[in-house]
Amino acid sequence: MELTKEEEGRIVSMEAQSADDWQYSLRPRKLNEYIGQDKVKENLSVFIQAALKRGEALDHVLLYGPPGLGKTTLAAIIANELGVNFRVTSGPAIERSGDLAALLTNLGERDVLFIDEIHRLSHSVEEVLYSAMEDFALDIVIGKGPSARSIRLDIAPFTLVGATTRAGALAAPLRDRFGVIERLEYYKPDALVEIIKRASEILQIPIDDHGAEEIARRSRGTPRIANRLLKRVRDFAQVDGRGTITADTADKALSRLEVDKAGLDRTDRRMLDTMIQKFGGGPVGLDTIAAAISEEPDTITDVYEPFLLQMGFLMKTPRGRVVTRAGYEHMHVPYPE
Repeated sequence: MELTKEEEGRIVSMEAQSADDWQYSLRPRKLNEYIGQDKVKENLSVFIQAALKRGEALDHVLLYGPPGLGKTTLAAIIANELGVNFRVTSGPAIERSGDLAALLTNLGERDVLFIDEIHRLSHSVEEVLYSAMEDFALDIVIGKGPSARSIRLDIAPFTLVGATTRAGALAAPLRDRFGVIERLEYYKPDALVEIIKRASEILQIPIDDHGAEEIARRSRGTPRIANRLLKRVRDFAQVDGRGTITADTADKALSRLEVDKAGLDRTDRRMLDTMIQKFGGGPVGLDTIAAAISEEPDTITDVYEPFLLQMGFLMKTPRGRVVTRAGYEHMHVPYPE
């Protein structure tokens, strides 16, 4: 999730969380409002209740999985359930160890610090984080050269919630210091239908069951995309339709947005089409694909590739990416026998 300058590093109190502004209105604030990810919710509920009974800070939590599945929302819910303040920042925003020290020394007892894209922390910042997570202390070096000396500052016990789309990119010493590690999975269509109906009530746009199902089917198993598509379909329904989102309205709107029946957008189809037409369906290297469709390799691996792999349209081999038979069929191209 992209954080604005106002969001990065801010402290969100319990009162502010319960009466947040419009951009947070679609986000659930309690575990019982959070739809989907049932195993993750059940485990977190137990850990949170146990920490509250002991009067201790919750153990550090690592949430990983594809973007848009609710990692940031879940972090805010953890703080809400614990009844503590919530500080938001991201890995790239913490440039120096002094930035992290300033964040940690301002945390109150058992507060939650959320670091998005935690795999992008610099090595020097990670080193400071190790002692903070384990011993609730900061080891800071003052001065340079022969006169340099190290001092240790005690900090309040806190809970670090880290979010990443690449758990494998995390350094092993950092990953091992998280007591709770949970993976968020793509959502099933029925869970997305619930999310869309809840969002439509908040946005005050009528939607029928078939309309919600049509949007859910094309949302790539991702709540963030489901909410985004709902808002755009709402625009079409209010301007071209009768103010109610039906299956027909949703289908016409999503077709105009170039989102097909399987949820693939223009870039997904361009990637498959380029691999089929220019490289015989593969195998093709990641950098070659990125250059051919003018996208960054990281964008392909983080945004487009996971869903294509999940749908079975793409396959990764030691020699590169290959379009599968299902991918050929979806693109309406005969599969080369």
